Amino acid sequence: MLRTYEAVLQPNGSLQFLDLPATTTRKPCRVLVTFTNEPLPMDTALCGASLSESALAQDWLRDEEDAAWSHLQAVK
Repeated sequence: MLRTYEAVLQPNGSLQFLDLPATTTRKPCRVLVTFTNEPLPMDTALCGASLSESALAQDWLRDEEDAAWSHLQAVK
């Protein structure tokens, strides 16, 4: 099964994984590397959040979501 993890290729050739789960095996394994032309974000902690924003927006903009959170909105 293929899994995708974000990493930064360091000048010395090592990979620095940004979101590698703790359960990942530490044994040698085969990897496929894809280079992008995107610049490295200044704050990599926000990178995952920005990638998921468009997917989450589909849920955020549903009428059911508005109804579920309506009790927190100020009375007009």
